[in-house]
This record gives sequence, structure tokens and C-alpha cells, in this order.
Amino acid sequence: LMVWLRRTTHYLFIVVVAVNSTLLTINAGDYIFYTDWAWTSFVVFSISQSTMLAVGAIYYMLFTGVPGTATYYATIMTIYTWVAKGAWFALGYPYDFVTTPVWIPSAMLLDFTYWATRRNKHAAIIIGGTLIGLSLPMFNMINLLLIRDPLEVAFKYPRPTLPPYMTPIEPQVGKFYNSPVALGSGAGAVLTVPIAALGAKLNTWTYRWMAA
Repeated sequence: LMVWLRRTTHYLFIVVVAVNSTLLTINAGDYIFYTDWAWTSFVVFSISQSTMLAVGAIYYMLFTGVPGTATYYATIMTIYTWVAKGAWFALGYPYDFVTTPVWIPSAMLLDFTYWATRRNKHAAIIIGGTLIGLSLPMFNMINLLLIRDPLEVAFKYPRPTLPPYMTPIEPQVGKFYNSPVALGSGAGAVLTVPIAALGAKLNTWTYRWMAA
């Protein structure tokens, strides 16, 4: 019974995190369409995706104890998101409508850290978490540059207008727009470490709950 319960809990968590990451991507990944706030949205998107990847990938990796599992997890998230893109495409939107994050290389860095430090959990949290936060905005900027004429797509398929209390009076050029990659990487590197620690702790809690 305990083996069955452990496996069920494990797979349920993986499905919940992977599905939620897809929903988060669909909401945060269309930052192109808020044209005035594109770079600010990119920073928020970078942080949300870094932390989402870290919590699930480190949980899954420490659960199995096998370096390479984080990359497998990121691949699951990527496939889910491509399926979601297909659904939007079927509704008549362009295939670029949802920006699929480049999770896989960042997850590979986490796997590599875990492997290189001889399966040291704390090194995976601190070094691996930092590497995810630093690298994901860079990979996603490359992703953004490959999208076919984002402004043309944005004006052709506008998002619903923002409610009055969220409508910018004047875009704050110079505040966030200087370097969205640097801001996303800096904030991501700091925030992803405690979230990675949470992912590792969830592992402990899951086992304790099952052993009770």
C-alpha cells in the first residue's frame, strides 16, 4: 500500500505542476501583446517561469535521485505547452500566439550541478537554483527574437484591453526597459534559490506524510 501511495502522490504532483506551468505560460507567455509593457511583462514572465521550473524539477530530481530527471521534467512541460499552442492554433490564432519558454537548457544545468557535486542536495538548491534563475531569461530572449514580427502579430491579434485601474498613463521607459534580461536574471537568481529549497522540502514533507 505504501509503495502505491508514494507513487500516486509522486505522479499526481508531477501532473499538477506540469499542468499549472502550462496555464502559467499561456497567461504570462503572451507578453508580446501588451506592447507598451512588453519588457516589463518579460521580466515577470522570466521570474515566474524560473521559479515554476525550479520547484518541480528539483522535486522530481531529488525524488528519483537521478541526474537527468530535471531535464525529463522540463521536456514534459515543453510538450504540454506545445499541445496548448496547438489548441490556440486550432482556434485560428498564429502559432506564435503563446511563447513556449525554453525550459530544457536551464533544467540541464540543474541536472549537471547535481551530477557534478556528487548528488549534493544543498549544492543543487544553491548552485542549480541560481543557474536556472540566471539562464532562463537569456534563453527566452533568444526565443523571443525568433518570433516572426511580434509587433505585427500583436496589432493583428490584440489582447483584451486592460481594466482602467491597470491602464498605464505613460509607459515608464527607462525604468524596466533598459535590460529586461539583466533584470530578469538578477531577480530570478535570487528568487529561484528559496523556491528550489521549497521544492526539496516538499519532497521531505511528502515522505513524512506517507510514513505517518
